[in-house]
Amino acid sequence: MSASTISSRPQTHFVRAVLRQRGFRRLTSVRMIAQFGDGLFQGALAGSVLFNPEQRAGGMAIAAGFAILLLPYSLVGPYVGVFLDRWRRRSIVSVANIVRALLVLPISLYIWGGEKSPIPFLLALVVIGLNRFFLAGLSAATPHVVADSTLVTANSFAGTLGSLSYSLGIGAGAALIKTVLATSFHGYALVAALAAVFYLLSALVGRTSFGPDELGPDAASRTRGSILAALGETSRGTVAGVRHLAAKRGAAYLVLAQATFRLLYGVVLLACLLLFRTVFNHGDDVTGSFGTIANAFLAGGVGMLLASFVTPPITRRIGGWRWVAIVLAGTGLAILGFGLPFDPVLLLGAVFVTNMAAQGIKIVTDTSLQHECADEYRGRVFSINDTAFNLTLVAGMYIGALTLPETGRSALVLCVIAACYVLAAAGYAALGGRWARRVGDDIAAPDGLLKRQAR
Repeated sequence: MSASTISSRPQTHFVRAVLRQRGFRRLTSVRMIAQFGDGLFQGALAGSVLFNPEQRAGGMAIAAGFAILLLPYSLVGPYVGVFLDRWRRRSIVSVANIVRALLVLPISLYIWGGEKSPIPFLLALVVIGLNRFFLAGLSAATPHVVADSTLVTANSFAGTLGSLSYSLGIGAGAALIKTVLATSFHGYALVAALAAVFYLLSALVGRTSFGPDELGPDAASRTRGSILAALGETSRGTVAGVRHLAAKRGAAYLVLAQATFRLLYGVVLLACLLLFRTVFNHGDDVTGSFGTIANAFLAGGVGMLLASFVTPPITRRIGGWRWVAIVLAGTGLAILGFGLPFDPVLLLGAVFVTNMAAQGIKIVTDTSLQHECADEYRGRVFSINDTAFNLTLVAGMYIGALTLPETGRSALVLCVIAACYVLAAAGYAALGGRWARRVGDDIAAPDGLLKRQAR
């Protein structure tokens, strides 16, 4: 079978091939249930700080909140990858969710009381950290439930449906706050507590759907030894993971491109949060902005959903590196066209395009890491990528806090960010395209894998 025959197959062929895999359907169910709970919990946590009439937060406080929630795990993320390559990933999926469910309950009690204590933030750190551990484990397990030739479609479906579930969780929480509960500490606490139900359900589905070794790591490549020995080798393992990623040039360029996107996205995210709280919210009451920003999450979810459908066929036709360059440049243009008028409806268009681009880049990056990196390094590589994913977002939010006014409205900042996106697109097109032409395949996308299989 020729490469052209493979790449011209309709997208429905790959969709059917993925959906026929029972393991993939169950793994995706585990992800969707847990990420719906993430939307409930994280939406309630953010709402209790950002959109609660009992307290207000400025740009620096919002950036600091994201840093508190994301940085601690990010700093130890690569070390966690060593354990992803040692422990059964089925156990990671179930145990992480059970522990999260147990920790959400005391956090909810603290939110209920409106206490300004560091304890709920510390507990939230653990919950968010376990969430990243859980998602990295799912990504590392995906190649065990689908064939390499359908990885791009599998990542497209799993990642996008997970992100959409997260957005739906936020929307459901917002709906509960606006209709059944109240915009108060008590309302947010009840929404946060509801997340525990979904974490437990996800743990149950993961535990009963797979055998102990079904999700990897492979028994032959799994590192043996005590936990203390594992802790002793984490630094060496992380360095080995970085070297392994650096040797896979196509994947390394994609990780760099995604990190650049996230850095710029951090500024845009903070600007949107401030705009929805101030410029787009009439009056002094910030409670109304919670429902408005839920619409932004919905627009972003639709963008992610569209990315899941268009990314697989486009990358098979033009190559992953071209698609990544296109969406990077498109994001810059969308920010100029939809963002500069500072209109709440038009801004939803910028959110739509930005989230579509983010999901498209993530699909191509995850797929490249999965089929380029060896299984014994895969957990570490995904943790390294996850660390860059979080660190650059927080860095971008701090840049935004230092450059944006308290209202978030700055035409100059948006123009600079848009220009940086276009420059990032040109830079990645040069690096990724040159490497793809040098090796004779687009190794930064599954199309290259399909070509090699066809030879």
